[in-house]
Amino acid sequence: MTTTTFLLLYFVIAASVSFLINYLLLKFSFNLGSRNNLAFKQVRWSAHVKPSVGGISFFIVFLISIAIIGLIPKEQSFVMDKQMIGIMAASTLGFLMGLADDAYNTNPLIKFLMQVLCAVILLACGIQTHISNIGIINILFTIIWVVGLMNSINMLDNMDAITGSISAMIILGLITVILFSGNVSGNLYLFMLIGVLGSIIGFLYFNWSPSKIYMGDTGSQFLGVFLASTSILYFWQFNDGNQGVFQIKPFIIPALFFIVPLIDTTTVTIRRLMKKQSPFVGGKDHITHHLAYLGLKDRQVVYTLIGTTVLSFPIAVLLILNIIPWNYVVSFSILGYVVALFLVFQLLYLKGARKHKLRQKEERAIPKITKETAASYNYKVEKIPVNS
Repeated sequence: MTTTTFLLLYFVIAASVSFLINYLLLKFSFNLGSRNNLAFKQVRWSAHVKPSVGGISFFIVFLISIAIIGLIPKEQSFVMDKQMIGIMAASTLGFLMGLADDAYNTNPLIKFLMQVLCAVILLACGIQTHISNIGIINILFTIIWVVGLMNSINMLDNMDAITGSISAMIILGLITVILFSGNVSGNLYLFMLIGVLGSIIGFLYFNWSPSKIYMGDTGSQFLGVFLASTSILYFWQFNDGNQGVFQIKPFIIPALFFIVPLIDTTTVTIRRLMKKQSPFVGGKDHITHHLAYLGLKDRQVVYTLIGTTVLSFPIAVLLILNIIPWNYVVSFSILGYVVALFLVFQLLYLKGARKHKLRQKEERAIPKITKETAASYNYKVEKIPVNS
């Protein structure tokens, strides 16, 4: 069996296992992980209460991938590799923290400290960015990247299929980098990435609009730390070749692949700080919501954001293959492209906000007929069934 056939087969197996896990969770534990509190309803676009346990399938398939690697005699040393231990430990902590948050709605400070601990674990195991020749800058930026991405992926999980789809695209980017590096045979990080990708695909069957299940913090926190750690290994490896205090090139590839969560998180953070609100509190003020305010259906919002990622995908690949030469002109041009996309989404955001405010104003202008006012006008008020 060739390496390609083996990897494709494992992808199908991973997707099937994830599908089965989510099917069983949905069938036998419908209320498990369901969130019916006000804070959760303020975050989710859908008002329906659904189980938030889809992320369990990600972690189980992740563990299966590690177990299979460990069963291969010549690869057992890889499982004990320092960086692999870091990814396993940090991802497990992220999963457990998310599980606790789904069950008990943990304190935001505790959640933040656990995210920092995930970053510290990765640093202790030799996983860090290299954007400068000053060590403390690399350490601090690694912590910012891990904590920021865990929150960014979590914040993006506010509408059906958004986070799963975007995470799948990012993992495809990681796989692409490995494939073009030529280091395919025996690359067990590739095996692990394909397993997690398969788990997301199996989950998306149930999470596609209209969804039956959410990934919850269990899934978003696991994906956040998993994507943060693997992206440090494969996206943050491109440097300027000099030993300057600060480099531009390392930011290019991550910015292109993480374009959607970066734009969304930056937009929400800036606008909430301007309103003196906490960026860490849920709300319906994300890019996804404002695209919906414009009139896009849920699936159209997903396709729009996937399309944005796909648009950036070939640029990143051309840079990785050195088909587009690396220089400061190219670097600043691509940063300009990222800024341009950011501004386009700001315009869409503002237009959506105006339409939403206008709609709210029109709704407030419509007189509400109560039993008392109906009696004065001789109206008959009847209860109208509302479709759930």
